[in-house]
Amino acid sequence: MDQSQNLVAVCLLALSLGLLVERGLCQHYYLLRPIPSDSLPLVGLKEDPDPVFDPREKDLNETELRGALGDFDSRFLSVSPPEDKFTGNEELDDYEIQKPSGAMPKEIKAMEFDVQFGKKHKPSKKLKRRLQQWLWAYSFCPVMYTWTDLGSRFWPRFVRAGSCLGKRSCSVPEGMVCKPADSTHLTVLRWRCVQRKGGLKCAWIPVQYPVVTECKCACSN
Repeated sequence: MDQSQNLVAVCLLALSLGLLVERGLCQHYYLLRPIPSDSLPLVGLKEDPDPVFDPREKDLNETELRGALGDFDSRFLSVSPPEDKFTGNEELDDYEIQKPSGAMPKEIKAMEFDVQFGKKHKPSKKLKRRLQQWLWAYSFCPVMYTWTDLGSRFWPRFVRAGSCLGKRSCSVPEGMVCKPADSTHLTVLRWRCVQRKGGLKCAWIPVQYPVVTECKCACSN
């Protein structure tokens, strides 16, 4: 097989591979995707703009707040504005295919291919491996982390939230996109005010803030 024929064979295999992914993996990822992840990342919270509901300076004692919070994970929580909003995403680009890490997904590793070029035959092990690696890289969905300012009524007010890159399709043919597949919860403090008989009563209460930790190529609807 000459170079031009080999290129045609690779293209045909890539397209047939995409059809397999679209038909076979779409339902698989749908079933694995946790229900809460469909609403991540969170939309901005609407706050009452009245400053009477804001914590005062005496309510922002860092030593007391750290004690009330307990575990403080500095990788995802910050009291002051981080210097770089997108710290940790230096190698991520929405328009480029990213190099995946870890073990190859078993769904891709188990795929078999047939080449219909003249007589039907199996591709060589080397070509099969290259096609698997190409599909793995093309369908890889990294998590994009961004420091988010929750506002003065949260402590710490800066959280490193995750989202999925979504400016290009992750399948061939196009149609599937990167969507949240797993999440975790960070504990932060929320300044909560309640109107009582004696007036407005405010206090810091612990709340759970969900953060995307994994993205996968899945159906768009």
